[in-house]
This record gives sequence, structure tokens and C-alpha cells, in this order.
Amino acid sequence: MSNLEADLRTKTSGGSNNILRKQGMVPGVLYGGEEKNELISVSKKHLKTLLDQENFLSNVLKIKIKDKKIDVLPREVSFDVVTDEPIHVDFLRMVAGKKIILEIPVRFINIEQSPGLKRGGVLNIVRRKVELKCPTENIPKELIVDLEGLDIGASVKISAIKLPENVVPTITGRDFVIATVAAPTIVKEPEKPAEETEEGAEAAGAEAGADGEAPKEGEQAAPKDDAKKPEADKDKKEATPEKK
Repeated sequence: MSNLEADLRTKTSGGSNNILRKQGMVPGVLYGGEEKNELISVSKKHLKTLLDQENFLSNVLKIKIKDKKIDVLPREVSFDVVTDEPIHVDFLRMVAGKKIILEIPVRFINIEQSPGLKRGGVLNIVRRKVELKCPTENIPKELIVDLEGLDIGASVKISAIKLPENVVPTITGRDFVIATVAAPTIVKEPEKPAEETEEGAEAAGAEAGADGEAPKEGEQAAPKDDAKKPEADKDKKEATPEKK
């Protein structure tokens, strides 16, 4: 569990918030439970470090205000549209025995041990996050999907994922799909064997004839010279008159 120190603030005007931001602080609100809302500010540098961590909005943090430590859950972060820097953050107090609805990210493991993916199949992710109803003291950081042994055509449903105790999906009444292993969309044709390629080259060379040129499409190969000679001799003989 990460820790984050916070200071109480009393002013709520835009000008006072801008002064805090120039000082490297981010104004925020702490709410939830039976206590009243508290106006706080946290270090922007420390907050950005936590934002870089995976699943920030589903990780429980411990905020320290003076001598008091409170378990909280980040609920909303606002960013500057130009600089993309955090400018406001809300935290929800964790109250034991209460339940909260969260979107929990899904992580896939053992991808290299899926026969379907090894044969060129595609992992089709239907849901990257699943909305769950969780007790505040038992919030999962992520849902694990094991792809080991899955072949093409297989699907992973929510019932195949082991959820923590008292954690249930908000979608009820159906066993919805998280991901499938789909067939490849492009099938590569096998390359021709080298022997077949050599035979084709020999056939083309033979067809080219004595001139070494292959006939063009739609044309017949020209006869060889020795095939022309008998026809020429016949014409010459017919043209010579007989002697009496």
C-alpha cells in the first residue's frame, strides 16, 4: 500500500488553488463515510509518481494528515488540457463493511503457452476491465486470465476467473466473455519447392527453341530451320519445268 502525505486547506477560491499549484501542490477533496468532507492538498511530484503506477484508480492508498492515517481510494483526477498536469484529485475514505463498485483491469498470462496463439491465432480481448462490486477491505488490483492450453476457437468467460471472497460482477444473469482466441485473418500460401522451380526453368528453356527466346502469349513457336527445308525444296521442284 502506497503512502501519500496531505495538508489541510481552508480556502476554496480559484486564486488560492492556483497559488497552491504554483507551489507544486495539487488541491483535492477527501470524502465518504460519516465524517465531513475535508479539503486537502498533496504534492504534485508524489502524485505523478503514483499516477505512473499501473491501476492507480483501483489501488487503495494511505493518506497521512498530521498524525492521522486514512485508507482511501483515488476516485477522480483532473488534468490541465494544455500541459496534461494533474490539477485536482478526489479521494474516497474506505469504510469497513461497505461495498464499492470499481472497474478492475484484466491481465493475461502464459500467452506463449497457448497452442492457438502459437499457430497464428489472435487474442481478441473483449473486456480490458471488468466492473465489480467489492468490499472496501477486499479490492483486487487486477483479474488474472491464464491462456495456457487455449486453442483457436476457445473463449474465456467471467466464470473462469477466480474472484476474491464477496467480490461479484455488476453484470448478473449471464456468463459474459472476457476474451477469445480467434483464427488468423490472413493465411500465407506455402512457398513452392525448389525442385518445382528448377523444372519450370528447364521447361521454359526448352520452349524458347534454338533462338533462345520463348514465344509470346498467343503466338506459336517458330519452326526450326531444318523443318523449313523440305517445304522449300518442294516449291523449287514444282517451279522447274520437265525436260523432254
